[in-house]
Amino acid sequence: MYTSEEVLELRREYLMPCLGYFYQEPPVFVRGEMQYLYDNNGKKYLDFFAGVSVMNCGHSNPEIIDRITVQLKTLQHVTNVYLTEPVVELAKKLSEILPGDLNNSFFCMSGSEANEGAMLLARIYTGKKKFIGLKNSLHGRTNLTMAATNIPMWRADPFLSEDFYFVSHKPEETLGEIEEILKEDSDIAAFICEPILGNGGIITPPDWYFKEISTLLKKYGVLLICDEVQTGFARTGKLFAIEHFGVVPDIMTMSKALGNGIPVAAFSTTKEIAAKFTSPSASTLGGNPVACSSALAVLDYIKNHDLAKRAKELGEVLYEKLLRLKEKYPIIKEVRGKGLMLGMELVDAEDKPLPEKTDQILEFLKEEGIILGKNGLYRNVLAFQPPLVINEEDIEFLVDKLDIALAK
Repeated sequence: MYTSEEVLELRREYLMPCLGYFYQEPPVFVRGEMQYLYDNNGKKYLDFFAGVSVMNCGHSNPEIIDRITVQLKTLQHVTNVYLTEPVVELAKKLSEILPGDLNNSFFCMSGSEANEGAMLLARIYTGKKKFIGLKNSLHGRTNLTMAATNIPMWRADPFLSEDFYFVSHKPEETLGEIEEILKEDSDIAAFICEPILGNGGIITPPDWYFKEISTLLKKYGVLLICDEVQTGFARTGKLFAIEHFGVVPDIMTMSKALGNGIPVAAFSTTKEIAAKFTSPSASTLGGNPVACSSALAVLDYIKNHDLAKRAKELGEVLYEKLLRLKEKYPIIKEVRGKGLMLGMELVDAEDKPLPEKTDQILEFLKEEGIILGKNGLYRNVLAFQPPLVINEEDIEFLVDKLDIALAK
């Protein structure tokens, strides 16, 4: 077995330098068990980031792994130009649990692909070319999704499409800015958004926000694309975050937690919109039997263990405890989010972001056996996005250690 130093050196030698990592002395993880991770030295960590909202059902969950194993031993892959049962079962299941009349799905491998496909579908259906997005958004690393992204560090391509407008995520400004664009430009296909801006800093809009936006978009014949890649599958206390806002989008994208670590993604829409997508299209690994079997097991686990309710209740416990820390430490500007998708923004007395302090806290927690995330435009937001199988004792452990870190 390699040492941590050897793994880090091999990473530097053979992977692309664009791939960063957390921590000055990063652990090498070799095993996972529900809400816990173990490194190559046998140290145990409470995972409070879940691979950025991927492992909602926990690491190596035996109920899910068993079903994946059966599928692996039965039929691993034939590509989606052939008939298999898992892919149609998953499409049917999604049609039953998705909001409103979202009924038809296209399966692929990543959130980037799903968002790319959703924007292609919007162009095909509307015959229009351009998009509106939110500032502080992140939608992927393909060319079109990178152009739809508004966080500078995730816009690597120097020749991105100019077919995008970005409006403020501040509720008092968003509607006016959208309408101003729609009045001036009739070539807008869709508005693409995350219900809660994940990498943008867990920025959470008020309850009325998307109803007003949806009404405005319908007035101008513009589609609403909802990116649930990070927020989906019980993370926020509902199966999908957009359900908090009482709105059904025209197209929804999903990935991450759908496979609980197995790459699977989809974009879904209404029968009417799907009917326009007739040009040949395929995804070699999209709809793979193993990936679809994993997703079906995930959906069953979420339902059978009522993870949405669990995320809501434990999220309320964590939120209240984090608010108490906010009262105690002026460095905490705001605690925000829904369910077990919470963010804590750190600033100084002059309201300037504190990314260095954020990193120091992450380092301290890592040494104490806790893995926590960070995000935000300035990387100064602590991200609390654990597997939804955590318990109150895990929350107590985290908050106690975070209290010590903040005091330091």
